[in-house]
Amino acid sequence: MAHWTDSIVGDRMTVDREFNDHVMNSRFSSQEWGLIMTATEFEIEHADDPEEARIVANTEKVPQIIPELDNIRKQMGAMGGAPQESSGGGGSGLVDSIKGALGLGNGGGNNSSDEKLEDAERLTQAYADALQEHLEAKGKWEQVRVAYRE
Repeated sequence: MAHWTDSIVGDRMTVDREFNDHVMNSRFSSQEWGLIMTATEFEIEHADDPEEARIVANTEKVPQIIPELDNIRKQMGAMGGAPQESSGGGGSGLVDSIKGALGLGNGGGNNSSDEKLEDAERLTQAYADALQEHLEAKGKWEQVRVAYRE
């Protein structure tokens, strides 16, 4: 099954470049996104059915790297280059730290990890969709679908 991905390395590079705007507009830095993609495996669901087949992001290993995402952000912050998280909740790191210390936060750090995981899952599936669209546009989708089944 892993061999099907070997045939689309160039296509993945193209989609990576095109998808960069999505990453830049997400909560993740490019370093964090790289780690997420390393922990993500792509599969083809319903590969036997040409009408139903689609690329899906298998993110079962992503929860294991969520703590490392925090380390990357801390390292970037120490270098003065940490992007602000845009989880939609507003507030800054200092304000959130004070709220958390007073027990007024969003329920603890676990919620933040859950949100990161959900965001990573959404973004990786959006990438999988973009990859499939690219393969379809290039006329390679059927060949890739068949290769996955072998």
